[in-house]
Amino acid sequence: MATQAQTETQDLYGDDTDSGATFTASGGDWDQVAEDIANVGEERIVVNMGPQHPSTHGVLRLILELDGETVREARAGIGYLHTGIEKNMEYRTWTQGTTFCTRMDYLTPIFNETAYCLAVEKLLGITDDIPQRATEIRVLMMELNRIGSHMIALGTGGMELGATTVMTVCFRERERTLRFFEAVTGLRMNHAYVRPGGVAQDLPPGGLELLEMELADLKGGLAQVEKLLLENPVFKGRTVDVGYLNLAGCMALGITGPILRSAGLPHDLRKADPYCGYETYDFNVVTRDSMDAYGRACIRIEEMWESIKIAEQCIERLRASERQPVMVADKKIAWPAQLSVGADGQGNSLDHIRTIMGESMESLIHHFKLVTEGFRVPPGQAYAEVESPKGVLGVHAVSDGGTRPYRAHFRDPSFNNLQAASVLSEGGLVADVIVAVASIDPVMGGVDR
Repeated sequence: MATQAQTETQDLYGDDTDSGATFTASGGDWDQVAEDIANVGEERIVVNMGPQHPSTHGVLRLILELDGETVREARAGIGYLHTGIEKNMEYRTWTQGTTFCTRMDYLTPIFNETAYCLAVEKLLGITDDIPQRATEIRVLMMELNRIGSHMIALGTGGMELGATTVMTVCFRERERTLRFFEAVTGLRMNHAYVRPGGVAQDLPPGGLELLEMELADLKGGLAQVEKLLLENPVFKGRTVDVGYLNLAGCMALGITGPILRSAGLPHDLRKADPYCGYETYDFNVVTRDSMDAYGRACIRIEEMWESIKIAEQCIERLRASERQPVMVADKKIAWPAQLSVGADGQGNSLDHIRTIMGESMESLIHHFKLVTEGFRVPPGQAYAEVESPKGVLGVHAVSDGGTRPYRAHFRDPSFNNLQAASVLSEGGLVADVIVAVASIDPVMGGVDR
């Protein structure tokens, strides 16, 4: 006979747990067991989505409890991409820290570097000494990086819904920003270009002209993405009223970025708590009140238009500040920055090498100590934050007076926003989980740092 035992059961370790309805088969007809289960009206199964599933953006594991096709409970399992970046930074100099943090959210490396350097500059007390041209370059690079990140969000989100054309178009347009990054930094990602005190080196000759050509083509490509997505009945059918999260839910979970702005709150640190001179630029904070995945896609597209507007303002300012320094004047902190790339495509210019190797022993000693030992940062702690494409990216840097960080901790927006995965998914269909996670746009390198 089959008997139904309610709630209070005992697990393997002897603890009383509330595990819902359970069924004990003690002989008799199995048809009776099936009938008892059917009478309760529950047929739930637990499914692991990931960590290899495309919708999980890499190495995210989602544990779904399903009642048929409906998601009753969703939990996120993280930790599959743990790199120990924050801990590793404690064993490198303050400048070398940029080569680590740039790899966290690998789609927004410039934001990681800038937030970290702003915190280090606060500790050094040189925030107001950063050259204006270096700040303008930082803003330009961040806004181009914002465009690239949003293109990936829309492209991979479209791909996961079966719209491969959206992916190819978005990747094509992101390539325009990567070409400029490569021309400036020598790398397409993980640049370590923003340094404490400024940037690694100035824009190359003809760099702004190259950027203007790319931006002209980018406008046409962005308009194409807009047409492919926003009025597409299939895309709207999959995203409208899917992944719903209202303002109260965002505030309770500490959600920021496009998810928060899709709930109608115009919170953007570039306006709310300006840094890098953002208060001097003309742009709008984009909001929606749909509170769903479709609204977040609309916000990302409109934010790219605003980023193009800011980039064009940066180009005008950079033309006016040509030949100005891009690194703080204090030589005890500043790495050599006014250099052209060597003939081998890396390293310092021949003029700089000729000076330190053949003309000035003092310059050689200073260069050697600055690169190998690093500069000392006064004891203390500082917090700096920027508005990354995914939300608020904060850095808490602690110094014990040495040449290495005592502690560097990051508030990565993907980590906080991922808390919403369960709220966005529960009550919807299995297929809508993919839409909900794509609308969060998490990057696991930032979560598992």
